[in-house]
Amino acid sequence: MLRSALNEVSPAGSFIRSPSTFRNFISKDPNAQFPAVSGRYHLYVSYACPWASRCLAYLKLKGLDKAIGYTAVKTKWERTKVTDEHIGWVFPVSSTEEPGADPDPWNGAKSIRELYELASSSYSGKYTVPVLWDKQLKTIVNNESAEIIRMLNTEFNAIAENADLDLYPSHLQSVIDEVNVWVYDAINNGVYKCGFAKKQGPYDEAVVKLYDALDKCEEILSKQRYICGNELTEADIRLFVTLIRFEIRFDEVYAVHFKCNKKLIREYPKLFNYTKDIYQIPGISSTVNMEHIRKGYYGMFPLNPYGIIPVGPNIDYSASHDREVY
Repeated sequence: MLRSALNEVSPAGSFIRSPSTFRNFISKDPNAQFPAVSGRYHLYVSYACPWASRCLAYLKLKGLDKAIGYTAVKTKWERTKVTDEHIGWVFPVSSTEEPGADPDPWNGAKSIRELYELASSSYSGKYTVPVLWDKQLKTIVNNESAEIIRMLNTEFNAIAENADLDLYPSHLQSVIDEVNVWVYDAINNGVYKCGFAKKQGPYDEAVVKLYDALDKCEEILSKQRYICGNELTEADIRLFVTLIRFEIRFDEVYAVHFKCNKKLIREYPKLFNYTKDIYQIPGISSTVNMEHIRKGYYGMFPLNPYGIIPVGPNIDYSASHDREVY
């Protein structure tokens, strides 16, 4: 059976995300199987997907977007082959078909699924983004965003424009790891546990954990500028990509579509300003395509069968915030 995230539900009705499959690493060692060189790798993303967007944010923050190209897929899932019913990420036919999305420039693939099949003829997992592609070996290096951002943070420093930026500094690694665990479980993945739950019990459990974690973030951010202290770290980028959807689309997508409407992010003053603070970091705003986010979530047919895309709210993330005081 061809799978997507919509199939990952237990008999008890809980959403259970399966692990990523391609787990190779790019290394600064020039003799490695996948050496960190300019022009060899390409990143395939969806602006709608928070996991892919965190990788794109790293490309921009580290100044690697000239060394590693990237291509965004179309906003809505479509049939990936005429021979079966699978729906997933697809590329547009031309760069004018949908603003922000482009055809695959290296393999001529029609879908992300085709990239996986090029990399492995026996692959049987999900066809997800991000995909970090090796143009030389014509294979997927890695499709786990948590590992891709670590590679981008350290292994490409010889060619990164912002090599001095370290988003996983040694003195904060234990704190970052601890924060990542509960933020991932309750917030990053928690919204999907709410949205994809098929029974009331799992939904109730997930939504309580979600709002407890948001309350915890609000308390932490009342005392310091960032989630792990007073310097930007990996944990902030991981949290931000969900919050920007929570804030732009949580009120619109997650709050309605994923049934996370107990409290809106705008009702968390510290989290709201924190989201604006990170959005205003040079490079970050270019990774947030609000039209793609809206269409991507509302275009998911099983959750929104009529496919109607709502308007607004139009939040100004360039507005002032109070985060400099910390």
